[in-house]
Amino acid sequence: MNVKQLAEELNLEILTEGDLERDVLECYIGDLLSWVMGRAPEDSAWLTVMGNINSIAVATLADVSCIILVENAALDEEAKNKAEMHDVTILRTEENSYSLALKISELI
Repeated sequence: MNVKQLAEELNLEILTEGDLERDVLECYIGDLLSWVMGRAPEDSAWLTVMGNINSIAVATLADVSCIILVENAALDEEAKNKAEMHDVTILRTEENSYSLALKISELI
């Protein structure tokens, strides 16, 4: 399943469009950026509430397929601009990480 299909299936809001055709092979949940940077699998959907510029750097370093902001977490303007500059896809949902991760695991 790719990012675009995931967004459509789960009715996720697209905040920034990076590579929507990129495959999503796993799901990772985490808000501690240093932890995520060293542990998030490549090509994963990263579920977090962290919508700041540092999360864009972590997503790039970890090479995740997309960031999904859960519980309607805010994306600040600086982070949005940096995500667009680096082709990082950011999606958003009102669901919590656990319930969304369950749905993602059924799809991938």
